[in-house]
Amino acid sequence: MSQYTPEHEAQKRAIYEKMNPRRKKFVDRIGYDKWDPFALPKDPIEIRKDPTNRTIQQLVSDFLRSREAHQGYTQAFASGAMELAMGVMRQEDRYEGMMEFSAWYKKLMEKEGVQNAD
Repeated sequence: MSQYTPEHEAQKRAIYEKMNPRRKKFVDRIGYDKWDPFALPKDPIEIRKDPTNRTIQQLVSDFLRSREAHQGYTQAFASGAMELAMGVMRQEDRYEGMMEFSAWYKKLMEKEGVQNAD
């Protein structure tokens, strides 16, 4: 039994008949009866924020602004910061390792009394 009125069913059939073969194949795979051409679009995925309630872009912008006061930065520097921020936000092991190593290395340099050449 159809969930549509006869008018909607006629519109559904007309939409299906006008589709290109590739799209029809998709509809056939999920099943014509299950296919809903009138479904509302899904909401966009939620924008990820870190525990400080900042997006990746906000984090990187804040970081780069803090660096400007001390010294400029290159495009490669900014790109690296963005890549690391995205990886950490997604909790990817590779980037978590980079971040932990950086923190560990900074502590080691301070402990050894070595001046970092920032």
